Amino acid sequence: MMSDLPVSRFQHKHRFHDITASGERRVRYVILLTGVMMVFEIAAGITTNSIALLADGIHMGTHLAALSITIFAYWYARRHADDDHFTFGTGKVSTLGGFASAIFLAAVAFFMAIESAARFFNPLEIRFDEAIAVACIGLVVNLLSAVLLRNQQHHHGHGGQHHHGEHHHKHEHDEHDAKVSTDHNLRGAYLHVLADALTSLTAIIALTAGMLFGYVWMDPAMGVLGSLVVARWAYLLIKETGYVLVDGDHHDEIVDQVRDCIEAQPETRIADLHIWRVGPGHLAAILSIVTSKPHPPAHYKQLLAVYDSLAHITVEVIELAGSKERTL
Repeated sequence: MMSDLPVSRFQHKHRFHDITASGERRVRYVILLTGVMMVFEIAAGITTNSIALLADGIHMGTHLAALSITIFAYWYARRHADDDHFTFGTGKVSTLGGFASAIFLAAVAFFMAIESAARFFNPLEIRFDEAIAVACIGLVVNLLSAVLLRNQQHHHGHGGQHHHGEHHHKHEHDEHDAKVSTDHNLRGAYLHVLADALTSLTAIIALTAGMLFGYVWMDPAMGVLGSLVVARWAYLLIKETGYVLVDGDHHDEIVDQVRDCIEAQPETRIADLHIWRVGPGHLAAILSIVTSKPHPPAHYKQLLAVYDSLAHITVEVIELAGSKERTL
């Protein structure tokens, strides 16, 4: 029977995401603002016969549903943060929430385009003064929501301790860290309220043109234009989050840095290296090292400690001695 070994001090939690719920708290504030404004704009759109204003209110309703997805993703990730059934924790739930929001955003863009196109052939009389006033209020609310949800990227500093003195790569480090730190769940919510702000802005432009110059066609035209912009946002977010979900995220910079760092050791090469995202601001790495002058795995982990984004590192060391090999 094996004696008890002090394994507990070598174990750690896999909380590769923000569990302070700061993002969730901001989303709740935005849901309250969005809900109140949604009811107001729908009512105003009906009474003023403005399709742009009515569409803005309806789109707020769809974004309200999307924001609910965001809240659920935060709650689920926090609730299951220490569930061992999730191999690397629930950090990717944030990305999954962002992906779901992006799909929702694409649907919103589609229905915006359909409804706007229909109004080209069935225009309604618009009460411009009331419609413009409500659209302006909606824009203010949307911009306030966007400020609340803005995803503040932070760069993980290395205190100037870049391995091999690679100071000229600092800008690349910062760009990579910003990408890794993105909370896709919060970004999805941010794009939804930004889409609402765009819809409000285009409604104001269209209504003003209609009131001053009689360009009633501007109302549905701006709706079509807005739908195209929102569709592009949705596509980019789907592409970004989908790539992360299948572990296809690009980490070329840090892959090169890790390889250079390890292979700077005498007679040492990396035979296999995998780096992927496990949560906002956190990467995992698995590397297989082949060397004739081996060190314990802890030595190589210490070499990589300067890279703050590497939150989980697994090292295999294969010692070569002539024609023989031994795994440490």
